[in-house]
Amino acid sequence: DIIRGRDLYRGDKRENDRLEKKMREYFGKIYKDIKKNKDAEERYKDEENFYQLREDWWSHNRGNVWKAITCKAGSNYYRKMEAGGNIKRSVMKQCREISDVPTNFDYVPQHLR
Repeated sequence: DIIRGRDLYRGDKRENDRLEKKMREYFGKIYKDIKKNKDAEERYKDEENFYQLREDWWSHNRGNVWKAITCKAGSNYYRKMEAGGNIKRSVMKQCREISDVPTNFDYVPQHLR
């Protein structure tokens, strides 16, 4: 959510402003590199905050971020409920089986998860 600019840090306003400034800085560097491609430059033009670039970056990298967060987590940290209501334990310590990213969380505000 922070990367996509949808649900920023809810603490101190100065922290929020500083975080957003850093995100613009990081994605500005990415934009500077990819704007060499005319199609990319057209897609992301007129975006001071790089929201479209941030959304695209997240779509492309969500799987890697998910692995980074969960691969070392124990089986008690993440469980998947199947359609029939059965709960499947994670074996994420081994980075296999439950490896699909729960995209349903993408549209739920962070404080409600």
